[in-house]
Amino acid sequence: MCVGVLESREAVFGALAWGLAALALCALEAGSGAVQRRSGSAGVDTIRPRTLNVCSLPVSELITVEETDAHGKHSGSGRWHKMEKPYAFTVHCVKRARHHRWKWAQVTFWSTEEQLCQLWMRTLRELLQRLTSRPKHLLVFINPFGGKGHGKRIYERKVAPLFTLASITTDIIITEHPNQARETLYEMDMDAYDGIVCVGGDGMFSEVLHGLIGRTQKSAGVDQNHPRAALVPSPLRIGIIPAGSTDCVCYSTVGTVDAETSALHIIVGDSLAMDVSSVHHGSTLLRYSVSLLGYGFYGDLIKDSEKKRWMGLVRYDFSGVKTFLSHHYYEGTVSFLPAQHTVGSPRDRKACHAGCFVCRQSKQQLEEEQKKALYGLENAEEVEEWQVVCGKFLAINATNMSCACPRSPRGLSPAAHLGDGSSDLILIRKCSRFNFLRFLVRHTNQCDQFDFTFVEVYRVKRFQFTSKALEDGAHGLGGPGKQRFGPLCSDSPSCCCAAARGAWNCDGELLHTPALEVRVHCQLVRLFARGIEENPKQESPS
Repeated sequence: MCVGVLESREAVFGALAWGLAALALCALEAGSGAVQRRSGSAGVDTIRPRTLNVCSLPVSELITVEETDAHGKHSGSGRWHKMEKPYAFTVHCVKRARHHRWKWAQVTFWSTEEQLCQLWMRTLRELLQRLTSRPKHLLVFINPFGGKGHGKRIYERKVAPLFTLASITTDIIITEHPNQARETLYEMDMDAYDGIVCVGGDGMFSEVLHGLIGRTQKSAGVDQNHPRAALVPSPLRIGIIPAGSTDCVCYSTVGTVDAETSALHIIVGDSLAMDVSSVHHGSTLLRYSVSLLGYGFYGDLIKDSEKKRWMGLVRYDFSGVKTFLSHHYYEGTVSFLPAQHTVGSPRDRKACHAGCFVCRQSKQQLEEEQKKALYGLENAEEVEEWQVVCGKFLAINATNMSCACPRSPRGLSPAAHLGDGSSDLILIRKCSRFNFLRFLVRHTNQCDQFDFTFVEVYRVKRFQFTSKALEDGAHGLGGPGKQRFGPLCSDSPSCCCAAARGAWNCDGELLHTPALEVRVHCQLVRLFARGIEENPKQESPS
């Protein structure tokens, strides 16, 4: 806890003058209380006393202000010990730590003048009341079975006390069966809530996502089953408290899988718009996807791991090795519509960060295209030509985000953007096991994972896939007989085992369909997050 001494009325009135823009939290052990105006890095004015030991942050990162019992406090040291009748108040705020983590911090101010303390508290509370983006009442879903089964304990120990401190009220639902959150959101009256919080892994988030999008479209009279339907964004934000096995969505949007950090992002009312892909088969909506839609390797991996749930989290490692050695490939046709409205590319090494220029600019250009189509001037999707790629593939991946996680800090597509209205389509053609292993290893280091002759990557806004088995009307294997193992380091046909039908991994859920159509909906949902901060300031080693 930091301790400060309030010695000057001029300091208070100076802070009041600029207080609507930002607040200075000062740890004063010596020196005067003179105030100077200083422009912050984000274009926000901050007030900083001329002193050697200073801590400052914007008002938006304050949690609450409360009066402190100065007479009953006997710990610590400082000039306030010499005060005859000290008065104090404590400011609770956000403190940045390493690796994009946020921590709850406290700063206590002491003064001999009671009116001075009351003036500070009243002013700070008025400033906090002006922050209308902060949630007051939340609906919380807790998955007690996800990950290691610690969701309920994580919420009670790390999140609930912070919500109480910030005067956020909650209604808590502990889920008892799959899709309970989705079904509840379809039926509940949501007018009383400022947002939804899910405590669990990516599966729990997916349930809430489907329920919220589905409810919004139903209320707006939009047919989700129509592949070209213009979906309506939901006004409610989703908060993610990570308690799963990988927590890919949380890691890709916050930069860490720390529950306290996520809770603080919710408290301060951060908002981050995110793309969502709709996955259709014919005129039927199959699912929505926000992270990975994978066919071939990643589909086979999740399919095999579902049979081994009794193994716990180690099942993913076991199934990954087994799928790699099986080395199945799938033959089919991929058709896609390039995302020409985007200002970046999958290989430009420009990662998505807080306040991302690429997302903002791409959104504006996409809106311009939509306006032209609305007034009949030009329909970009009718003018643009579809590109077609045929062949034998070990994997077909579509990512709306980097898909980063602690095991793969850069993810499947490091330059994928959260809100640019596009998906990175990654095609891994048939190759030897050795070459495929080289590709997989690059997900864990800084090398360009697309720098292989058998890997192609495109930024798209729509794509379709049809398997060769469906095209030919075949139901058996579309190639050589099943062969479990072949030469490990050869590109000969015998290295791969052709399979007729694969499965899709849609954000960790299985889809069994030989043909599908995917469409990206730009910034369809919003999270209680701000994106990964590129150069977080005020970091502490803790």
